[in-house]
Amino acid sequence: MMNHNYTILVVDDEDSVRKLLTAVLKREGYHVESAVDGQDAIEKCATVKPHAILMDIRMPVMDGIAAFKEMKKIHRGVTVILMTAFAAVETAIEAIKLGAFDYLIKPFDIDEVTLLVNRAIQIQRMENEITVLHRELNDSYRLDKILTNSPKVEELYRIIDRVAQSNASVLITGESGTGKELIANTIHYNSPRRKGPFIKINCSALPEGLLESELFGHEKGAFTGAMMRRAGRFEQADKGTLFLDEIGEISTKLQVKLLRVLQERELERVGGNATIKIDIRVIAATNQNLEKMVKEGRFRQDLYYRMNVVCLNSVPLRERKEDIRLLADHFLHKFSYENDRGILRFDDGAMAALEKYDWPGNVRELANVAERAVIMSTGSVIFIEDLPLALRDKSVISQNETEKDRYTGHTLKEMIKEEECKLIKQALLRNQGNKMKTAKELGISRRALIYKTQEYEIE
Repeated sequence: MMNHNYTILVVDDEDSVRKLLTAVLKREGYHVESAVDGQDAIEKCATVKPHAILMDIRMPVMDGIAAFKEMKKIHRGVTVILMTAFAAVETAIEAIKLGAFDYLIKPFDIDEVTLLVNRAIQIQRMENEITVLHRELNDSYRLDKILTNSPKVEELYRIIDRVAQSNASVLITGESGTGKELIANTIHYNSPRRKGPFIKINCSALPEGLLESELFGHEKGAFTGAMMRRAGRFEQADKGTLFLDEIGEISTKLQVKLLRVLQERELERVGGNATIKIDIRVIAATNQNLEKMVKEGRFRQDLYYRMNVVCLNSVPLRERKEDIRLLADHFLHKFSYENDRGILRFDDGAMAALEKYDWPGNVRELANVAERAVIMSTGSVIFIEDLPLALRDKSVISQNETEKDRYTGHTLKEMIKEEECKLIKQALLRNQGNKMKTAKELGISRRALIYKTQEYEIE
């Protein structure tokens, strides 16, 4: 464990105890400071700013309890481990109720000291990492960070800004790949519930019986395999937001239970009788026409109106073509970084093809194309020939074609690709179709080989 960046303050009026603990903690890799009483410790805290304090309770001038109370006023959240004799254990327990991390009973075991200090520092590390992750999440979904040049999308996010401040249920509609989950995330992380949990579940991914248990939880023995009580997604989302993706896939039986939860804000676990109160916001998404499903009797009208307090329609990429260049460059930089490639760029011909395409798979398809281009390209520029066949528009002529290439209709790149296809086929035959061995022989990754076989339609 790398502890050299962490400082421990040892506070004890006995010189022998201070020296022993200093030696032990330095051996663990910590930087150690010491103080002789509570007042000295408070003064040291102002300059040293320790990550944890190991402090005796009984000391002259100012005892450990009084010092701890003063430290809490100055350094909120300070980690303090108290040391005490048997006679003062009750005092130490009271201090824990006030916020002390733990206590040690003198005479203490050295292993116990190191174990307790290491645990305190490990918890600090975890809390710091969680804080950083929360900050990054909040930053990534800030409304001023949305990538768009589209008036339609800008208007959508103006509405999202207003909706986020309410507690209303929200229904997000739109085609697959248009960013419905991104909208749900943005609502949560810009709402008063941002510090609470954001729980997601894809309603189409689970069969009815399992989905019911996932949503509402179950009691031990409720069904075969229910070995213990389990809280469902509604309970997990308490004080936060629950995102129900593909809500149109929920059966009519579960729709009844879902309606009750939305109306009463309470539920019963599967196999249980206890009523559990919950405080949640529900956001749902679907790519289906729920109004049509209501008319056909496949979706409850009362649930539809309960969910559809606010309806947001995600914008398909073909209706926001002014965003294609912006998003394509964003994804290219993202996947270049993830795949340890130098920053790539699309040449004019490739970008023109991207902007001309209708994107039936929307933003998700664009991200996939950008990732594929990063993996498949060998240089720093993505040409039209590096794009999937569906995107290649023969009317767009790549800048690196020569006049002769245009006349014959057979570019140098196409000739290279024909040769590449032949080499891959031969290597696959030699390796009896084993992709791992073939990729190793060709000096490319297995993933790149799979992309190549799909591109050339090699069986």
